[in-house]
Amino acid sequence: MVHKKDSHDEEDIISEEENIAEISDIDLETEDESLTDKIKSLRTKLVASEDERKKSQDDLQRTRADFLSSKRRLEEQLARDKERSTDKILFELLTLIDSFDTAMADKKLWETIDEKWRVGVEAIHTKLLSILKSNNVEQFDPTGQSFNPEEQEAVSSVVVSDEDQIEKVMAVLQKGFKRNETIIRPAKVVVGRLAEVRFVDV
Repeated sequence: MVHKKDSHDEEDIISEEENIAEISDIDLETEDESLTDKIKSLRTKLVASEDERKKSQDDLQRTRADFLSSKRRLEEQLARDKERSTDKILFELLTLIDSFDTAMADKKLWETIDEKWRVGVEAIHTKLLSILKSNNVEQFDPTGQSFNPEEQEAVSSVVVSDEDQIEKVMAVLQKGFKRNETIIRPAKVVVGRLAEVRFVDV
């Protein structure tokens, strides 16, 4: 025979067990929701971190590209400045060459000068031309060639009887100079032309 008290105790135990099970289920559901929220939060942070990393990487690449571009521009500017300085010095040397050319233009008169002094001056002239040549500067004399306004400057003209001499360089007053095939100073020349035709009133 089962006592009522024992039956009541058993019901209480079962009820407590059910309550514990329900509480456990609630705790598990709450824990699952909490974990899900944490995972979502971590994923959001991961995406944000990845975006930040990508942005930082893009900024770094842009900064590096800007630096390399600035460095290249600076190097090009320095090269141009150096080239301009060299051109200026070389251009000043051209006036010395002109002086030598003028002094030695009259061959007969030049040969009457003391030989030792003449040889010394010619050696200096040769040395100057050598310095210019080492910097890719070459003198050119267009005598007899067709007039070329890109390489020559016509400062005068003379009447010619031969049609083949029309628009040809008849004399060079100042030789021209090229550097790396670029004209740094045009030659000053005298060009041949036809005689002017004059009409006489009858």
